[in-house]
Amino acid sequence: MKPLFILLSSFFILNNASSQTLKGLINKAKQVAAGKPGALTNDEIIAGLKEALSNGATKGTDLLSKENGFFKNELLKIILPPEAQKIEKTLRSVGLGKQVDDAILTMNRGAEDACKQATPIFVNAIKQMSVTDALGILKGADTSATSYLRGKTNAALAEAFRPVINASLEKVGATKYWSTMVNSYNKFSLQKVNPDLTGYVTDKALQGVFTQIASEEKNIRKDPLARTSDLLKKVFGN
Repeated sequence: MKPLFILLSSFFILNNASSQTLKGLINKAKQVAAGKPGALTNDEIIAGLKEALSNGATKGTDLLSKENGFFKNELLKIILPPEAQKIEKTLRSVGLGKQVDDAILTMNRGAEDACKQATPIFVNAIKQMSVTDALGILKGADTSATSYLRGKTNAALAEAFRPVINASLEKVGATKYWSTMVNSYNKFSLQKVNPDLTGYVTDKALQGVFTQIASEEKNIRKDPLARTSDLLKKVFGN
């Protein structure tokens, strides 16, 4: 266990802005190195981080996959892409505001629908966490676990989200609304607009998912009441 103690101690010395959580983990590592009873083991560190990630990912995706999970969330609500802002302004000025509102609503419904596919992808990535991964997370910032999860799952999530979002957009009419908006706008403008709506909504949905998970991670790290098991209390407690 001495290498673990040396690694954690060196990081703490170099980064005096480390959180109280990491101070506690370093003290636990010292206890392990000294052979003291009740010390935090590598297995406990990994298990605690896996539990924290699982809780954050599950809670975050469950929240976003509900109706209005995106649409009523002012931080994550998906609006028209920048290329279409001029379309929105033009259409509203000629009395086509309802078409714009319908398109925005259905884009958010598509993202909410796609989030239901995320949990098994996250679970698979979390199961593969190694000791090296865990130490990297411990050395990182308050959202380092979320960054780990993004790196392991972003490509798989995009692949899983895109067809679901495309189907959802077509099912609820977003593609139709978008086509109507673009065609209506193109009648008034010499600069034609035709962005990939499905790709845009997929990207925004992924951003929303990781923003929500990061929020859950910060909560577990900083709020003792968010640590809902003995293991989380032991790993993230001081």
